[in-house]
Amino acid sequence: MLLYSALFSAMTMADTPQITLLERDGKINEIPLLDNRFRIDHNVKKITLLFFRAPGTPAVVLVKPDGSKYYATHAIADEKLEWYDEISYDLVIVTDPMPGPWQVLGQIRQDSRVMVLGDIELQVDPLPPLIFRGEMLKIQGQVTNDGQPVDIGYFRDVVTLYVEFVSTNNDQYANFGAGTQSVAEFKDDGREFDERPLDGIFTGEFRLNFPAGEWQPEFFIETPILKRRVVKDPIIIAEPPFSFDLMLAGPEEFEHQLTIRLASEVVKPETVIFQGKILYPNGEEQMFTLNGEERLYRQLAIKNYDWGRYSVELSAFGENINGREFMARLPDYNFEIERPIEKVPELPESERPTQRTVTVPEPEPGLSTGAIVAIVLVGNLLILLLGWLAVRIFVQKKPIKLKISLPFIGKKKQLDLEELEDDTEKSGKQSSKNDKSADILNLSMSDD
Repeated sequence: MLLYSALFSAMTMADTPQITLLERDGKINEIPLLDNRFRIDHNVKKITLLFFRAPGTPAVVLVKPDGSKYYATHAIADEKLEWYDEISYDLVIVTDPMPGPWQVLGQIRQDSRVMVLGDIELQVDPLPPLIFRGEMLKIQGQVTNDGQPVDIGYFRDVVTLYVEFVSTNNDQYANFGAGTQSVAEFKDDGREFDERPLDGIFTGEFRLNFPAGEWQPEFFIETPILKRRVVKDPIIIAEPPFSFDLMLAGPEEFEHQLTIRLASEVVKPETVIFQGKILYPNGEEQMFTLNGEERLYRQLAIKNYDWGRYSVELSAFGENINGREFMARLPDYNFEIERPIEKVPELPESERPTQRTVTVPEPEPGLSTGAIVAIVLVGNLLILLLGWLAVRIFVQKKPIKLKISLPFIGKKKQLDLEELEDDTEKSGKQSSKNDKSADILNLSMSDD
């Protein structure tokens, strides 16, 4: 059994509506549509119908040959019916359709036809063999029906070409574990990079703004109508063939020098032109262009605005060694000059605070500083003690009492000692009085 898909679309040629018939193997590859009617052959086992209608209008209604109707809501319970109700079209897939004349009801666009789709293929131009990170690439893709371009009006509304790069997870490259990078979506609508609308060719450009390494390109279209994927062989995306050397300006110089070196094994130096913009720390912007030269380096003068952050945005245009023109947006080159540390000015000698100088006696030979300090302290204490004793004895004429306080003797014992000393003193005084009285008595005795 043959498997067919039918596409219902609209097409206008000049001012007069016309129907273009596509042939496959000498047979008509369309189902004529007259007054919104079409006929399905008894050999068709599965058919896909695409109805373009005015945006925002209700879904169409299909009338089968027996008079019964198909609505969009029937797809929920009927296993033989799939219905995609979009804003501007209906996609209806019918398994084992009833043979005979069918009719479609709804606000369908004029000049329409139903076309049987055969072997649908996605063809994509091969990528160039020598590419590097930051480069802008242009590709073209085409959807074909049995090897012929699908040239159908409104086809751009439902088909989009997607471009992805999948990391091969080769640990020899920097993109190991980088996953999948979605880089572009193309439509056949004549906008942005697409060259002509409705020509069946998807044209676009995308930038390789992801890490260098080994990647596998994949191109696919995936819609309710078509699902096709093209997987290309892995390719190597190299680092940009340019290196940078910076020479900072000296204290009395007015410009920094940035040297851009070219890899002659990748690009032709005489064809390379650099263009970009310098962003200075004070917010100033400077555009520049470095024309092509045969030498392997270019020099860019950057004004010396003292400390701060400098940034150079750079794009390169030229030919590689294979003769292919390239256009690349290189990573920004940034450098920063640290802010200098400001020195505090010194005060004149007349305004400086005076400092008192303390003379320290020089130590005697053989004695350390600690021993000298101990001797001085002990000598001072002895002088103070002798002075106090002299004042106590000769000036105040008071006896000296020594009280010894020991930490291991209780308070009571200390009091007993003090009382003992007092008694001793009293007895001494009493004895002296007795001696004096005895002397007096002796003086009053007779000579007998």
